[in-house]
Amino acid sequence: MKYMLIMRATDEAYARFADVDFNEILETMGRFNDELIRAGVLVAAEGLDDAANGVVVEYGDEEPVVSDGPYGETKELFGGFYILEVPSIDDAVAWAKRMPAGPGMKTEIRRVPSIDEFPQDNPWIQKERAWREATGQL
Repeated sequence: MKYMLIMRATDEAYARFADVDFNEILETMGRFNDELIRAGVLVAAEGLDDAANGVVVEYGDEEPVVSDGPYGETKELFGGFYILEVPSIDDAVAWAKRMPAGPGMKTEIRRVPSIDEFPQDNPWIQKERAWREATGQL
């Protein structure tokens, strides 16, 4: 099963990282990423750019509204993610506990359903399956 580990942090946690040498951060995260790779559980991992450089598209009864970042409370934003292929949520939790993180940081874990869990007779699912097969994702 696939699980997404969504990393979040408070303003204070982000501020603490501003004082840490970037090479030290890369070294620490690199060692953790290497563990995931050697264990054969890493599917994908990405950090995200500063929310100040992003936008939000908000949907309502009218046309969608686009707002420049920063937006919302920092604790509502996520700064990066991992997708792991592990047997259970307990395994995903065990990896999250090993992640190099500190006070003011947290990781949300959500299962990523497989395309096989959707109705296979649905034409949209069939089109997506064909696309995934054509692009080597299945």
